[in-house]
Amino acid sequence: MVFTSPVAALRNGIRRYRPLLRQILSFGWVGLVATGAHFATLAFTVERGIAGPVTGSVMGSLVGAVVSYVLNRLFTFDSTRSHAGAVPRFAVVALGAFVLNAVLMDLLVHRLGVYYLAAQVVATGITLIWTFSGYRIWAFADRSLHRG
Repeated sequence: MVFTSPVAALRNGIRRYRPLLRQILSFGWVGLVATGAHFATLAFTVERGIAGPVTGSVMGSLVGAVVSYVLNRLFTFDSTRSHAGAVPRFAVVALGAFVLNAVLMDLLVHRLGVYYLAAQVVATGITLIWTFSGYRIWAFADRSLHRG
């Protein structure tokens, strides 16, 4: 039996999963930028009297989705799928995340009595896994997985 030190095992794991780790980090910063765009749009539309908070949030959500699509396509996923093919798939995954978030929040808050902010942390974590996986495997058809 060959003994591998924990440090060597960690190095090997990082080397082996470097492309995936890079994608996860990129997905994270893209999410932060998209969230910033959402909040900026919300604040701008409400503070300028263009829209109320609900409409402003919907507008911000749409802006955030566009920012997320563009930046994930450019920086996170090595997509060979056309925009005509990727946009509808992106929208389906995003809509699935929207529904998943609502269902999880209802379950955790109303049925299990979890404090709403704690419930949102759990729901956000689960929806992040959903969206990353859906975008990586289906919406953007990541081709780097199939390269030698």
